[in-house]
Amino acid sequence: MWRTILLYALALAIAAAGLEWLRWRYLVHAFSTEIYIALIALGFVALGIWAGRKLTPAPRPAEFVRNDAAIRSLGLSPRECEILALLASGQSNKGLARGLGVSPNTIKTHVARVYEKLEVTNRVQAIEKARWLALIPQGRGFCRPSGRFPPNHPSGR
Repeated sequence: MWRTILLYALALAIAAAGLEWLRWRYLVHAFSTEIYIALIALGFVALGIWAGRKLTPAPRPAEFVRNDAAIRSLGLSPRECEILALLASGQSNKGLARGLGVSPNTIKTHVARVYEKLEVTNRVQAIEKARWLALIPQGRGFCRPSGRFPPNHPSGR
């Protein structure tokens, strides 16, 4: 805290010295008035931005909280929730089936049920609606369930 205060005080002292230098230059008539005003404004804007960045804490990203009430109201099973999360990874049905150790037809059945329960017609709509309902987190790279894929599988990185 003291370091920030000392840096701020030093910046103000430099700004005051700069203003005195500008006043002297103004008396000598080396530059026009508009340049002085622009330099002073630019200096104070830069000082304000610097002080704001130093003194304002950065917001922490919010932890994802799954909407269990929406899952219950939609009637999604745990396996369907898992399939929904895996859909966001962008893998094909065959890739999902390989990773989960089931047949592609089983994946197709689960995906069809997820579409039906979410009242959507394709993957993009399903993922968007699931994110909007807080069934899966926003962003990328979140849907790899730990320990589900073999280590040499592309999704098991």
